[in-house]
Amino acid sequence: MATLRLVSCDCFSAEPFGGNVAYTISGGGGGRARTLRAGGMATRTISGSIPFPARGSPPMSVAPSSTAPLHRLLAIVAKLRDRDGGCPWDTEQTFRTIAPYTIEEAYEVADAIEKEDWAALKDELGDLLFQVVFHARMAEEDGRFAFDDVARTIADKMVRRHPHVFGGRPGPDTADDQTADWEARKAAERQAAAERDGRGSSVLDGVATGLPSLTRAVKLQKRVARVGFDWPDADRVLSDVLEEFDELRREIVEGGDRDRLGDETGDLLFTVVNLARHLGVDPESALRGTNAKFERRFRYVEERLAADGRSTESATLDEMDALWDEAKSATPS
Repeated sequence: MATLRLVSCDCFSAEPFGGNVAYTISGGGGGRARTLRAGGMATRTISGSIPFPARGSPPMSVAPSSTAPLHRLLAIVAKLRDRDGGCPWDTEQTFRTIAPYTIEEAYEVADAIEKEDWAALKDELGDLLFQVVFHARMAEEDGRFAFDDVARTIADKMVRRHPHVFGGRPGPDTADDQTADWEARKAAERQAAAERDGRGSSVLDGVATGLPSLTRAVKLQKRVARVGFDWPDADRVLSDVLEEFDELRREIVEGGDRDRLGDETGDLLFTVVNLARHLGVDPESALRGTNAKFERRFRYVEERLAADGRSTESATLDEMDALWDEAKSATPS
């Protein structure tokens, strides 16, 4: 094993190739920049000795535990994606196949926060970070961008959207003022993006289609409310809810087909979301809480039946309904 000693460097990355690790080093002290092999970018200043496999030496570990954690993760993902010695499953993945896992990991982060399970949160945040690195790695392989570009883009965006913090300008007086200023800056960015693309802009630009439907409904409603397309109070929205409920009931009575029933059900849900927004209630959080409450109460029913040596399969609906009422008293929230 040969050792390369550096006083300092501006760019260092580790990437697997041929069973070994390729180190990219440039911008060394004294102007003696050197690139040993092109790899992923990971900016860092390093002093000390860096092991580098001599020609003909046995394969070394892709990511020594002494490596800086983020550099180690980048190297591990690169190795997993390496078609020469990597993981077959990882090498077959694409942006589309990985996207569902990314969404799932984000939900698991939210779940850990909801449970206030901080050990789980650390683990889930790591899983989510892995998803970011994995996507960036695939993009780098396609020659689109690398992890450093992702980090640089969000850093630049945060600086740009907080001129009162990083630009020496006077800042908003309240959190509400800050939110309004933030939204104005995002709107300006969307307008600029539309002009670059040569298309007309819309107040609805940038509302991702992949969002959970309840969350997307809130965002759509908030966007149009900014231009005055909104009811003045919750009472007026409640009237809409009752109207949509009547329309759904009419379709049921008249034997409407599945498409019509689905359409009316969607209208009712969208209007209920609007009511929640006017009441200052986040519908996604509200439904999440109701799901958890339902689960607790049904588990209570199962436990009460099990205490009598029975199961839900052997119980009647009336028996389970009676236990459900009991569960509501025992677990009110």
